[in-house]
Amino acid sequence: MKNERLDWLADNTLYTKRFACFVGRRCRQTPIKEVAEELLLDWHAVKELDKQYMRAQLCQAGCPAPRVIGIDEIAVATGHKYRIVVSDLERGRPIWFGGTDRSEASLDEFFAWLGPEKCKKIRLAVMDMWKAFRKSTLKQGNAPQATILYDKFHILQHLSEAMDKVRKREYARLAGADRRFIKGQRYTLLSHWGNLTVEGRKALKLLFKANKRLHKAYLLRESFGQLWDYQSPGWMRRFFDQWCDALRWQRLKPFEKFAQMIEAHWDGIEAYCHEQNQVPLGFVEGINNKIRAIQRRAYGFRDEEYLRLKILTCMLPKL
Repeated sequence: MKNERLDWLADNTLYTKRFACFVGRRCRQTPIKEVAEELLLDWHAVKELDKQYMRAQLCQAGCPAPRVIGIDEIAVATGHKYRIVVSDLERGRPIWFGGTDRSEASLDEFFAWLGPEKCKKIRLAVMDMWKAFRKSTLKQGNAPQATILYDKFHILQHLSEAMDKVRKREYARLAGADRRFIKGQRYTLLSHWGNLTVEGRKALKLLFKANKRLHKAYLLRESFGQLWDYQSPGWMRRFFDQWCDALRWQRLKPFEKFAQMIEAHWDGIEAYCHEQNQVPLGFVEGINNKIRAIQRRAYGFRDEEYLRLKILTCMLPKL
């Protein structure tokens, strides 16, 4: 007896490649359960066909050789269980998902996977201010030649956290009827003025009349985003110094700690002024949002290999 390999059959010989592609395209936006019910197939069969489709996507995309990378971590389960996602920011796609946590050793696995020759071509690494990511990237044998650039959106997230701490402290400091202006205003205080509704703006105006400290904190938070508008390191530094001067004597301890953190990481912020480093900083955060949407659609993943394939193919074109 002789077995003949037919090119039009999928890896699962009960289905054609054309049908496997159809199932894979449906699974890009639809949960496996719904696709299985629609096509009258077993849940596991749909999942395996989707895996075949995504592996074919990765094969077609080819081996990455990035020059600008974005590094971030995602939570894969409760209890602070993380994996690292590395993206090619020039091609706009995730290229690696792995590690066992967000440690230096876990990111070292990415550079080992990429290989020393390709690591030498990396000129820019965008990341949050997590020390382990910086140490791993600049380690000899990884990418010590790369410029470190701290992600604007993670920095502004730290500033929003400082704003929320000021709100909580002011609420704790006041008593009785004086608290009524602050109560229920958390999300309006954390929103940009241009994104607020008419009711939200009225509520904030009333709050600012009653609490000058929160008013000052809000103005400082709103203005800080201008930092990335400057094209010159000198003007960027001048703006930050003026921002720190405006903070002086305001008794806003969380903002003072934030300013100290920025000072300590200034080299990775100032790097954005150079024209060659002005990459789309929102891509890394956008990938994180896309991953969270994938996790929500599946109500969590028990198969980590399936999650890895979903993440690595989420920005690739359809087959």
